[in-house]
Amino acid sequence: MLASAGIPHRLDPTGEGLTLSVPEEEAGRAREALDALDAEERAHARPPVAPDRPVPWVLGIAVGLLLLEGFVITGPPAGGSRWFERGAAIAGLMRAEPWRSVTALTLHLDVAHVAGNALATAVLLPAVAQRLGAGAGLLLVVLAGAAGNVLAAMTHAPDHSAVGASTATFAAIGMLGTLRLFSGPAGEHTRWKSWTVPAASLLLLVLLGAGRGADVLAHVMGFGSGAVFGLVGAVSRQPLGPALQWTLGTVTAAIIAACWLRALL
Repeated sequence: MLASAGIPHRLDPTGEGLTLSVPEEEAGRAREALDALDAEERAHARPPVAPDRPVPWVLGIAVGLLLLEGFVITGPPAGGSRWFERGAAIAGLMRAEPWRSVTALTLHLDVAHVAGNALATAVLLPAVAQRLGAGAGLLLVVLAGAAGNVLAAMTHAPDHSAVGASTATFAAIGMLGTLRLFSGPAGEHTRWKSWTVPAASLLLLVLLGAGRGADVLAHVMGFGSGAVFGLVGAVSRQPLGPALQWTLGTVTAAIIAACWLRALL
């Protein structure tokens, strides 16, 4: 830079590096030239890449195990099961008994049904939680799944009954899609974006095609609800703090427990 500007200069090695010397009468021009070079380099510098947040796989595995444990408790809908009688998403009862939109997410028809949803949850929920935090991600997925059940019930015949966490898992896919579309620089380098959405979509499509009694409309409504709820997370550059995340996780568990308590009383 100094040579191109015709400014005489000399570099002398020192113990800590190099010393740049210029004639005293050229010091002002040399400083201006070097400052201009620094400004140009800063203007073209790439912003630092945000480090990947750790993927909370433990959350997805824990919730998946809870779904399996729930099936051990409730069993399949055989012999007039009270769990299914009081907790299934029956379209004609949804308006008067809105808790069914939540309790239905925890009921499953058979082992294959619950195993597929547990596996999908183990993959999808950590991806949502990586972007939003564990508590906020869990709460939004449950609320979006419940909203999907309500929307599906509004279009089904009154006697239509649906169960399963797949509405919530499709909501998670919709949420991830929205987060991918609208996330800013803080969300451009998370690892889940490169593979989770297509992999989970393929997994659920296979399960959807093979599953007995699959409610396609509820899945579509869950996907749409998740996409809308994902906007809540897309406007946030950073997840909430640990204390608030724990609070939201506790609120989610309390909502599910309260819905079942109301259903069974």
